[in-house]
Amino acid sequence: MPMLSNVMKASHSALAHQPWPHVMVDVPAWISVAEALRDGHLILLGLWGERDAVHMALLDASDASVGVVSLNELVGTYPSIAGYHPPALRLERTIRDLTGLEPQDLPDTRPWLDHGRWDIRFPLGQAVSRSSEAVPYAFLQAKGESLHQIPVGPVHAGIIEPGHFRFTANGETVVRLEERLGYVHKGIETLIAGVELDKAAQLAGRTSGDSTVAYAYAFSRAVEAALGMEIPSRAVWLRALMAELERLANHLGDIGAICNDAAFSLMLAHCGVLRERVLRAANLTFGHRLMRDRIIPGGVAVDLEDNGISALRGLVAEIRRRFPTLVELYDNTASLQDRTVGTGHVVAELARQYGAGGYVGRASGRDFDARRILPYPPYDELAFDVPVLSEGDVNARIWIRIREVENSLSLVEQMLDRIPAGPVRIEVPENAEAREGMAVVEGFRGDVLVWLRLSGNRIERCHLRDPSWFLWPLLEAAIEGNIVADFPLCNKSFNCSYSGHDL
Repeated sequence: MPMLSNVMKASHSALAHQPWPHVMVDVPAWISVAEALRDGHLILLGLWGERDAVHMALLDASDASVGVVSLNELVGTYPSIAGYHPPALRLERTIRDLTGLEPQDLPDTRPWLDHGRWDIRFPLGQAVSRSSEAVPYAFLQAKGESLHQIPVGPVHAGIIEPGHFRFTANGETVVRLEERLGYVHKGIETLIAGVELDKAAQLAGRTSGDSTVAYAYAFSRAVEAALGMEIPSRAVWLRALMAELERLANHLGDIGAICNDAAFSLMLAHCGVLRERVLRAANLTFGHRLMRDRIIPGGVAVDLEDNGISALRGLVAEIRRRFPTLVELYDNTASLQDRTVGTGHVVAELARQYGAGGYVGRASGRDFDARRILPYPPYDELAFDVPVLSEGDVNARIWIRIREVENSLSLVEQMLDRIPAGPVRIEVPENAEAREGMAVVEGFRGDVLVWLRLSGNRIERCHLRDPSWFLWPLLEAAIEGNIVADFPLCNKSFNCSYSGHDL
């Protein structure tokens, strides 16, 4: 029997949670899950906390089963998962910052999101006023001869979000990179708590602006799962259409931006034009360039009209005509290949251990795409490939994006050909009982997870997990042994979200 099924069957009690089971466990069972993560039997999908509880979402890859386990009625502490499974480390540091719960034997006790500048501590727990000044962050040390440190950020030379990168280098070779994030923490999970569903959906869609469709998609599916709702078929297909347009826009932008960081600005210009075409088509079709606030619990806020269908067919035709030339240009430019091939390598073992999603995971051999492994409609009716490579370098991450652009064009065509007629929205029913729901949706970076608990038709607690939580640590590993000048290239090939991570 798969490991996760064993855990679920041995649990103490089950909660009203859809579509996957959620059980309360005792401390020995919690530790056995940590050991299963350490040994590679389970994959961590998420780890979050409340004032007196911690929750862990898990994937058993052997049978693609998903479940949530919880330790409830905690008094101050709980056994750390990170001592067994390093991908949990930053998540547990965040749990402590936000709730005050102390992970026992936590390998790294430094704060993570809390930089000591909030007016209160533990905003999701027993909030208390801050009584002390912020203290300097203690970066990890690397020992050896001729080592020097290079601080970069948090303010960068461009219109990008803030993050600090502390390099330790020997000459030009990076010996260690340590990240410090949290500069754009906006308290989104605190803001969502207690609000009505329509407002909560708007907040969820602002977790990371470039993934607003994916977040609204996951949030709405989680609400609908909790309430047992079945939305109109046309809305199901429109949501997926928006998701593929978002994927196209971001992948096209990334391909150009990566090449620009290798001093090949021609690709940036041409890919930027195609990205702009996608955004304009989205604006014409759905009334917003990023399609923000278009996916809502119960369906979608706008319908697809005939002029939108024509615009999207024209968009697909244009990208199909122009994109292959750009791919050939990338593949045949030796100076560009010299920068991308073999640079920023992520080994397959790390990609699997960290449950790396999206182009980072698939470029390093991890064959995971939520649309295929945890299928949701209409993707279970559509034909598409999940490209997987094993090289794990910048070049591989570009080629995964290239193949996904091609796949998304095919998916858009299939959807336009098959989208059913009918209404696009139903009303969310009144619900007096506390219920929980969870959804995993494939965004352009990888799998976005949303878990929530409803009290009536308000959000009691909502957790949103960006794929970047498991990608940022891999960037530290990828740059080791590379030269400092290749960091922008590696960083852009990951394109992790600061805002999605910082919550």
